[in-house]
Amino acid sequence: MNSDTTAVAARPPREPQRRIKRAEINGWINLDKPVGITSTQAVGRLKFLFNAKKAGHAGTLDPLASGVLPVAFGEATKTVAVVQEGMKSYRFAVKWGVETDTDDAEGKAIAQSELRPTPEAIVAALPPFIGAIMQTPPMFSAIKIAGERAYDLARDGAAFEIAAREIVVHRLELVEHNGDESTFEAECGKGAYVRAIARDLGRALGCFGHVSLLRRTRVGPFEAVRGVTFEQLEAGGEALAAALLSVEAGLSEMPRVAIDRNGAATLRRGQRLLLRGSAAPDEGPAYASCFGSPVAVGVVENGEFVSTRVFNLA
Repeated sequence: MNSDTTAVAARPPREPQRRIKRAEINGWINLDKPVGITSTQAVGRLKFLFNAKKAGHAGTLDPLASGVLPVAFGEATKTVAVVQEGMKSYRFAVKWGVETDTDDAEGKAIAQSELRPTPEAIVAALPPFIGAIMQTPPMFSAIKIAGERAYDLARDGAAFEIAAREIVVHRLELVEHNGDESTFEAECGKGAYVRAIARDLGRALGCFGHVSLLRRTRVGPFEAVRGVTFEQLEAGGEALAAALLSVEAGLSEMPRVAIDRNGAATLRRGQRLLLRGSAAPDEGPAYASCFGSPVAVGVVENGEFVSTRVFNLA
């Protein structure tokens, strides 16, 4: 009997995919983020350049903004919250005459005016925006509303409200004015939105306004004058090594408690450490260091150091 058969070529066995072995990198990069990418994209790019296992950033910077984006690797991610509590400084421009739904140049116009403020009117309007003030974040922001990001809800056209919250603006100054646009410098605490300052200032002046340029010049101990760019980092080799700052760089604005090896062992066991004599700083947040290497972040209470995060550094 004859039968038709179809020959099937045997497929070679697939080679198992090799996992890229990530490096244990610990420290900070003081990145000068360019305009056009998100903070998450910037972190991913740095993680690739350093082949790092773990990375995160201290304080989101909008795609249309440039400047300081501190990025932590490895054990430095335990100090992100500390850096985020630090002072932020900005230089930004406000375009008068148009308010947008995003409060920046990327959004759609939702209110317009032919009125343009004088420098004198702007300066006179600034005092209510300085100090502890109530601010309503932009509708397009990372604020969570019932578990959803506000910018996602806004893009979907959902109706929602964002509650005003207290922020602190330490300094707000007019530095340039050309009629249609003004440039400011500001120093703010955690949670302040420069876009909201521009929006509310435009409303106070009766002319509306939105941020047309934004550059962050400082986040805690990290400043733009000492920042590094992707162009510099992509040279690789020595450029990467020179740019990587210590874990301690993120703690440089906190009081430091010098301890010995016995004290370090005590903190690593999760126990309180009794501080004697001049070793005890004032009550409040501090970090403990043993022979130049950070051991723990915590608080000083009643003459004792109580750790909240312990570092696993060799």
